Amino acid sequence: MSKKSRQKRLPGEAYAPRIHARLWLIDAAGEHYLGVGKVRLMEAIDELGTISHAARKLGMSYKRAWSLIQEVNQLEDEIYVTREVGGAGGGHAKVTEAGHAAIARYRELEDDLRDFLAERARKRGGQA
Repeated sequence: MSKKSRQKRLPGEAYAPRIHARLWLIDAAGEHYLGVGKVRLMEAIDELGTISHAARKLGMSYKRAWSLIQEVNQLEDEIYVTREVGGAGGGHAKVTEAGHAAIARYRELEDDLRDFLAERARKRGGQA
């Protein structure tokens, strides 16, 4: 697989030189997960205030973004993203306190993983 093709398929940045990894937070039943794509979508919703604007920013369809939000909202008993349907000013979406906590938890674990992999690569002379 070419480098350009691989980079398109792997969300996020390399965690260390020549190391890509996937990090998912999985619900207790093992049915739903929170990964970098869903975290980025929630961050974009928090920044822009709508699912459609967030989807556009991330280059995905509204339908795909809405599907991801529905999955995110099934992770725990608490809702991560709320939405207000249409109206004169259009619909709005908001990341809840639980959603912000999930984003923070994910980003903290991602930082820990990045540090671990960078240290491992350093000890092995750049090899995983």
